[in-house]
Amino acid sequence: MVASGGKSLLPVGVTGASGSFQRGDMVACLNEAGQEVARGLVNYSLDEVRQIKGKASSAIEPTLGYRAEDELIHRDNLVVT
Repeated sequence: MVASGGKSLLPVGVTGASGSFQRGDMVACLNEAGQEVARGLVNYSLDEVRQIKGKASSAIEPTLGYRAEDELIHRDNLVVT
């Protein structure tokens, strides 16, 4: 879990995405209860995240036609709040 272990956020761990953001924007990560657990610089846009959420990193390229990174947010760009 991102909130407890200093790990990257992978698409498989994401259940939803909302708002408006592009690659490189700061986003908040919420738990199932809607509470913020982390913030980080995202590697994909909102539309792309909606397409790859819940999928393994290996599915990014077949889904989007390219793969910028394996992680939605790399642990080096993630702060637990």
